[in-house]
Amino acid sequence: MTGPRSPSFDSAYPVPFHVERDAGPRKYLLTNRGSETVDGVTLNLLGAGVMPASAPSTLQPGETLEVVISGRDLARSTILVVRWFRPGGEEYLWRVSF
Repeated sequence: MTGPRSPSFDSAYPVPFHVERDAGPRKYLLTNRGSETVDGVTLNLLGAGVMPASAPSTLQPGETLEVVISGRDLARSTILVVRWFRPGGEEYLWRVSF
């Protein structure tokens, strides 16, 4: 007797982004350092920080998205969530602390 089939998993996928915090405390740079284009890149804040709304973006390898975030004590009160899709349509989320 065989049990239910387990889903197949690819090997680990490294987060393709780098956040440059040196531009803070108001401006941050999110760069696609991966080897593939990412689509539907959206940014959401959890906590007390604020940022302007923006439409989903497509980032080619090496492209950068500028993010303006303001708030008091972002390191204690706010988390940035980056959402994107790989070319095959798989959705990913990445939590960024300040």
